[in-house]
Amino acid sequence: MVAPSAILIGIFVYGFIAWSLRVSMSDWQGLIPSYNFTGLDNFAHLLFNDRRFRVDIRNTAVFSVAFLGGATTLGLLLAIMLDRKLPAETFFRNVFLFPMAVSFIVTGVAWRWLMNPALGVRVSGLNLLFERLGLDFLINQWHMTSPPWGMAFVAIPALWQMSGFAMAIFLAGMRSIPEELREAARVDGASELQVYRRVILPLLRPAALSVVIILGHISLKIFDLIIALSGRQLALDVPAIYMWTTTFDANNFNRGAAIGILLLLSVAVLVVPYLWYARRQEAEL
Repeated sequence: MVAPSAILIGIFVYGFIAWSLRVSMSDWQGLIPSYNFTGLDNFAHLLFNDRRFRVDIRNTAVFSVAFLGGATTLGLLLAIMLDRKLPAETFFRNVFLFPMAVSFIVTGVAWRWLMNPALGVRVSGLNLLFERLGLDFLINQWHMTSPPWGMAFVAIPALWQMSGFAMAIFLAGMRSIPEELREAARVDGASELQVYRRVILPLLRPAALSVVIILGHISLKIFDLIIALSGRQLALDVPAIYMWTTTFDANNFNRGAAIGILLLLSVAVLVVPYLWYARRQEAEL
């Protein structure tokens, strides 16, 4: 019963990865396939001679730091708030999780209006709200800010959508901690802040690791959110967009495949250690 699934995965996952690796080591440019072996020339060109790819790496780093830091912090704060068993907890939990129900395309379209960079008579979205509230110092051009800081503003819609996921993971981790541990800390004279700092947060390390791994691989291969938010702008370019334009617009299939392999390796750097850690934890249990 497992064999059909294993065969399909072998063909459509690992088979296509092997095919992409083969193309990335060829000179295939244009619509006519060419498989002349070129070794690691395409990878060397991207890493050492391609200025656009280096800009893409910088943009991805800025986006990842802003996205991971913001979503993890906000998700943890929301989880702590709900863990306090506030009234209407179910309502707020659903509200925080609702953004996950939409795709990055929908998020990008909605936030494209909210973060409209136009100023003057065409001001709208959040800038118009700031203007009406007398908070003119908050008015800015959002993702049109000078590179690479515009990428930090691109992380805001992603943070809005995925912080609920981080909240759910952290809240599940908190609810799995025995209440006896909290009561014992309170009996020893610990305040509520100390209970969270000394007892709960250290026990949330597996949950935090899961959040970082899952959100990290999303940030590394981000594509649709940026396309929906701002289109193809070199200032907001990332490796996934570069791979698309290189492969399907310029017909440089070898270079596009090389970018795809580098993306796969970057994601593997995050995912493989997590899988190793999870397997070791299962073995210890």
